[in-house]
Amino acid sequence: MTFSIKTHTATAEAITQRRYPICGWRLAPLMLLPFICVFAALFIGRYYISPADTLNALAGVVGLNRYEAASEVATLVVNVRLPRALGAAFVGMALAASGTAFQSIFKNPLTDSGLLGVSNGAGFGAAFAIVFLGGGMFVYSGAFIFGVIAVVVTYWIARIYRGTPSIMLILGGVIVSSVFSSLLSLMKYVADTDTQLPSIVYWLMGSVSSVGYESFWALIPIVLGCTILLTMSWRIDALSMGDKEARSLGVNVRAEKAVIIGAATLATAGAVCLSGAIGWVGLVIPHIGRMLTGNDNTRLLPVSMAIGSSFLVIVDTVSRTVWPSEVPLGIITALIGAPFFVHLLKKTKGGGW
Repeated sequence: MTFSIKTHTATAEAITQRRYPICGWRLAPLMLLPFICVFAALFIGRYYISPADTLNALAGVVGLNRYEAASEVATLVVNVRLPRALGAAFVGMALAASGTAFQSIFKNPLTDSGLLGVSNGAGFGAAFAIVFLGGGMFVYSGAFIFGVIAVVVTYWIARIYRGTPSIMLILGGVIVSSVFSSLLSLMKYVADTDTQLPSIVYWLMGSVSSVGYESFWALIPIVLGCTILLTMSWRIDALSMGDKEARSLGVNVRAEKAVIIGAATLATAGAVCLSGAIGWVGLVIPHIGRMLTGNDNTRLLPVSMAIGSSFLVIVDTVSRTVWPSEVPLGIITALIGAPFFVHLLKKTKGGGW
């Protein structure tokens, strides 16, 4: 019997490896891709810095050498490009992870990280801070707080029905998103058209140009949320099969679905407060991950996080390098994501689930 089970498991694993290119040991090289992209972002730009000078500047920061290069080189690498690249990497990781989790537990391939209203809630919080609190660091805290509030209200609305079914969570997210969208429009209406309104519009387009070390507190919810999702990946697999099947496997559906939603919300809120609203990452990246690994979240989640992180670092590097004036990330991700998503739908014929 034991031999039969082992043989069946080995056969299933062999079939998986033939069908999907990223399995087993092949995951390891992909996990290095975000680090390569972040390092490349440090020396690529309109002002080119050699990789050797970049390494020397980084080593000088941690005291490994006495870097004698021009001070502007060290300042550009350490104080400008490094926090920006790290911010883009963590934002892409968070959006991809939360999008993957939401698509799995709601069994909906059109779900993204802003499903439960966190993006519109964060947008209102940022606009409120710009209009009434003078902007600055209040933008980050306001976006994070109202992003979390939006999801809490969504969950409260969904509990009108006992057991919090998935359809009620989605409907609650639609309601909350609509309300915060209206409140955001109100903030635009009352904002000063010369100073405040342009700041609101630019923030909503998405950018990591203003990310600095002082805003890295937002990485705490991102890391915490993504870590929880990774540790609960097999439970996400169970919930993706349906509530009844998950209960038969010993999963506390209500409690663990709440934890997964809470973790995805933390990651998304932290990402949105850092970069503003960046669309399509949480929608498209999980589909790319499924084409590489299948639906097993123990592989899909880390692969999606690596791809999402690398993708947003590359997009940000292109944004600040190719054009004389920086193009907001939300514009580029939409221009790339929309046609690529159509290509994915055509290639998979809506399947893959």
